[in-house]
Amino acid sequence: MAFSSIRRLGAALAATAAVIATTAGCGWGRTVAEKEAMDAAGSGGSAVSCVDTSGSSIKIGFVNSLSGTMAISEKTVSDSLHMAVDEINAKGGVLGKQLEVVQQDGKSEPAVFAEKAKTLIEKNCVAAVFGGWTSASRKAMKPVFEADNALLFYPLQYEGMEASPNIFYSGAAPNQQIVPALDYLKEQGHKKLFLVGSDYVFPQTANRIVKAYAAGNGMEVVGEEYTPMGSTDFNTIVNKLKASGADAVVNTLNGDSNVAFFKEYKASGLEAKTLPVISMSIAEEEVASIGLDNVLGQLTAWNYYQTLDSAENQTFVKDFKAKYGANRPTSDPMESAYTSVYLWKAMVEKAKSFAVDDVKKAADGITFDAPEGTVTVDGENHHIAKTSYIGEIGSDSLIHTVWKSDGPIDPDPYLKTYDWASSLQSSSAQ
Repeated sequence: MAFSSIRRLGAALAATAAVIATTAGCGWGRTVAEKEAMDAAGSGGSAVSCVDTSGSSIKIGFVNSLSGTMAISEKTVSDSLHMAVDEINAKGGVLGKQLEVVQQDGKSEPAVFAEKAKTLIEKNCVAAVFGGWTSASRKAMKPVFEADNALLFYPLQYEGMEASPNIFYSGAAPNQQIVPALDYLKEQGHKKLFLVGSDYVFPQTANRIVKAYAAGNGMEVVGEEYTPMGSTDFNTIVNKLKASGADAVVNTLNGDSNVAFFKEYKASGLEAKTLPVISMSIAEEEVASIGLDNVLGQLTAWNYYQTLDSAENQTFVKDFKAKYGANRPTSDPMESAYTSVYLWKAMVEKAKSFAVDDVKKAADGITFDAPEGTVTVDGENHHIAKTSYIGEIGSDSLIHTVWKSDGPIDPDPYLKTYDWASSLQSSSAQ
């Protein structure tokens, strides 16, 4: 299964390289003088920004899947990004400039994300870009942002083993989601884990972390199964789960596969109270599509829930529902995206500049009282300190905290502070 993931990622990155090769040096949106300066510097069109700061507004870009298989998840991220911009503009903008949004559709395809990112940077001349969801989309965009020295704010929890000078990761690093989830299972006495995931980057890498943790913490992985994205046949996997002797399941499935898995899980007679599933990618929005009866009492690991009791979150939930509908839940990915816009704003205002290098230099120590709690930017690895929450899905279709960390956890994307992760550290690509 791992080889098929690698082949798909390789194809996506090859397509990304083709996009870069065919568009590099075109000077979209740049003046003749700027292009001549880039050519003289031998930059191939990647070093000089075309961001226009002379007017009363400044452009920023959103790239989200508004079509394709990921649209059901990513549309809410786009909504929360727009809400943040509307709030900021209503209070005077950033450095006195109104934010003008340029929205692009990643169409659920990594190569399209790379193409649209390049369009936003070089043609639309945006000061920063917000978006992406899957790790494949992020990895496809990463070389684009690094080549053009532009900024991407990526909102999703992810598998770690990465840090880029041109990406700020406002979602959880593995020590802020995966490790707390495993700590919780260990505290509850679970020792035999069954791993089920979609066959792509995040589940494969996440489960390497799970296996390393288990080996170093007296736990055993008794099964590991992957299925293609969109798979709906879980009869064989659930039969293997029942026969495995597992006392807990770590779930890294994505999208519609969760619906099929939990329906098969319930139909086979399995129950949350005897064989709990802790999920890394099921938030409030997914509960309704899976069906409450299929996931009632199951566990999740995130850094935000709609039910968090704070003034900041109560305001956030109220404003989101007022803007988009009373039946719309809030969730971790969209809260993280919302927070990322405010973090960029604070960086720009500290730097007193929209220039990428100035913003990066100003990033360290930036804080924001987010709906999830206070977050702080680590200027070295571009991740943020976040509080971790383990939640249980309740009868109201919302997720309620059953455990939380003592406070914000400093980001450790390469798990350098864990002895049991030494093999992961030595094999990770820096």
